[in-house]
Amino acid sequence: MRAGSETWKNTASLTVRTGVLYTILTALSAVFILPLLWMLSVSLQDANGIFAQPYQWIPDAPRWGNYRDAVTIFPFGRYLFNTTIITVSVVVLTLLSSSLVAYGFSRMRFRGRDVLFAVCLSTMMLPGQVTMIPLYAACAWLGWIDTWYPLIVPALFGSPFYIFLFRQFFMSIPREYDEAALLDGAGRLRIYWSILLPLARPAVATVALFCFIGAWNDFFNPLIYINSPANATLTLGLHMLKTQIVGSGSVQWHVLMAASLLVMVPNVLVFFFAQKHFVKGLQMGGLRG
Repeated sequence: MRAGSETWKNTASLTVRTGVLYTILTALSAVFILPLLWMLSVSLQDANGIFAQPYQWIPDAPRWGNYRDAVTIFPFGRYLFNTTIITVSVVVLTLLSSSLVAYGFSRMRFRGRDVLFAVCLSTMMLPGQVTMIPLYAACAWLGWIDTWYPLIVPALFGSPFYIFLFRQFFMSIPREYDEAALLDGAGRLRIYWSILLPLARPAVATVALFCFIGAWNDFFNPLIYINSPANATLTLGLHMLKTQIVGSGSVQWHVLMAASLLVMVPNVLVFFFAQKHFVKGLQMGGLRG
């Protein structure tokens, strides 16, 4: 009887803790999802319904035509093409450069390796405001202003955080794979490309997801380096759309929210399809120091 009572108490305690935890997580989720629901509601309103009191979250006659206006009122297709080219280039170049540098730090032994790795990580402590003016001056000297080069070329040099993430994952892979490949005559680059990268799919998915979201949603760098509308990205196009609407006399928030939701859709889709590898990559990345 005592054992059964203890089991019942433990089960009840676990149920209460689980219920409290899920209640807290649900409340926090509601805080984060509320702005998204507001954007969706505004995107289906008319100009008068946005400021109606009391506010009607679900309009009687949803205006799906706002999404049609969002892709026709400004060159949405052109901005989508520009953003896609820039984002794909940044993701591919960052994956290659960061993983290759991480392979050297994790698999090769050379003098000063740990010191050099520490210096690489220390660059993360530099705020972007410190390097912004020198980078702009360098791009202006190279004639890269109003081109995509300032947005793409820095990806060739990798990212300290992604290098760290790849290094941690590579160190969790047994060195016996490298030794077996060396005995079979494979070179270092062949080992990196044919063995380590396929085994590091979770890390690749994690870095690719971070890069995609960062490059797709980047507004600050296009605002600095892009001047002409023909080279603008989606985020910069949304800003120009708002400026254009303001200049006409009023901000059509329903059209702007519809366009913002369309811009956000690729982020949601990419995370939905990559979340399994993303979570695994974050877990595996900290196994070894």
